[in-house]
Amino acid sequence: MLAFVFPGQGSQYVGMGKDIYDGDGRARELFKRAERTLGVCITDVLFNGPLDVLRESKNAQVAILLHSIVCFELLKEKGVIPVCVSGHSLGEYSALYAGGVLSFEDVLHIVRFRGELMSEAGKKSPGGMCAVIGLAPDKIEEIVKEVDGIVIANYNTPLQIVISGRLDAVNKACDKMLDVGAKRVIKLQVSGAFHSPLMKSAFEKFDKVLSKVEFRKPRIPIALNVTGKLTKGVYEIKDALAKQIISPVRWIDCVIAMKEYGVNRFIEVGPGTVLKGLIKKILPDVEVMNVERLKDID
Repeated sequence: MLAFVFPGQGSQYVGMGKDIYDGDGRARELFKRAERTLGVCITDVLFNGPLDVLRESKNAQVAILLHSIVCFELLKEKGVIPVCVSGHSLGEYSALYAGGVLSFEDVLHIVRFRGELMSEAGKKSPGGMCAVIGLAPDKIEEIVKEVDGIVIANYNTPLQIVISGRLDAVNKACDKMLDVGAKRVIKLQVSGAFHSPLMKSAFEKFDKVLSKVEFRKPRIPIALNVTGKLTKGVYEIKDALAKQIISPVRWIDCVIAMKEYGVNRFIEVGPGTVLKGLIKKILPDVEVMNVERLKDID
């Protein structure tokens, strides 16, 4: 059984999707339709950069979403259909589109607004994120309780956890984690403390907007970041999506939930191979591939 998983912010790179745009007419029309919907020339930033502009949340989030959607539509056209879907952070929006919950236009507008709000919140309440490698989650949780101003943002693998919060607190916690045996700590190049209380202003505004968006019953189960469980419940999806901005991504639980559903093959749909690497760390024996270029689909 096959599952699709969709990458989040950080997977973007200049030029992503260009080969698909040039080589497939249906894909090209999807890119153009997105630009008409948003009123911005997103392909210019996508294909030409510069990287620092593409990295801005308001651009990166829409760019990754659009690339993932285009890849998904081309796979669907080839008859490659998953039994369930999930996405990491931003990738959850691609998953909701793939599951039939959100329309093309709605998901684009929502993600553009989300990116703008998160950029704004990052400037209003500066913070950072750091990946901790090689330290057990319970040890990390102990240090997070000791250091005021940080939370766990992502449970990526059993030995890769991301913390988020005030910059001084993140630095202090990283030092402590190295002292107790972490192999590495990697400061992430992000514009804010995502999945933390510092995103509260974004959450409050975003929640109001989501309340006005039509959420349809999913065609297939979706593993939600906030709960780590598969669901087809519309209310549960809507509630979890709003909370996701200030809550940890329970990626380990999402992957295990899909495995328990019967999944033994995963395709990462969209730019990069981040999720492919994470899944292999969680479930070494499953088959994982990625689809981000036209040659991957053909």
